[in-house]
Amino acid sequence: MAVMSENRPMQPGKRPPSPRIQRLQRGFTLVELMIAVVLVAVLAALAYPSFMGAIRKSRRAEAIAALNQVQQAQERFRANQTAYTTNLTAAPTATPPGLGLSSTTGNGYYTIAIASAGPSNYEATATAVAGTSQADDGHCAKLSVRMVGATLEYADNTGTWAQSNRCWGR
Repeated sequence: MAVMSENRPMQPGKRPPSPRIQRLQRGFTLVELMIAVVLVAVLAALAYPSFMGAIRKSRRAEAIAALNQVQQAQERFRANQTAYTTNLTAAPTATPPGLGLSSTTGNGYYTIAIASAGPSNYEATATAVAGTSQADDGHCAKLSVRMVGATLEYADNTGTWAQSNRCWGR
């Protein structure tokens, strides 16, 4: 009785498989490998937009924090002056005085500006810098806050003012 190398008896009339056939049976075929690559590509294509949306939302927090700083600085300024100021970058001790804040956010994704100011109102905006991923943030590429009387209102690219806004996460 012929014996295979694995110490199993070989059936009569059958030849042992050639080493070449045994070698081909180990591993993946090209078709199987291509199917795996296609599946990974489809999953990545589905996950990437969600991932970028989460990144944009986290970077949006930087703009909100900068506009909150403007709000606080405007209230400190108004406590010592007769009106709010449009001068964002000048020091509070300069002539004319300003808020002493930067016109860009810490990581440079947004520019900050004060559009208007008066005795009982102001409007400040954070606009996404062109060429950054934040510029593709849809309605939330521009965030605005304004004081009207004693009420804060928020807006996005649509220009609709309200006491809450989906871009602001409130």
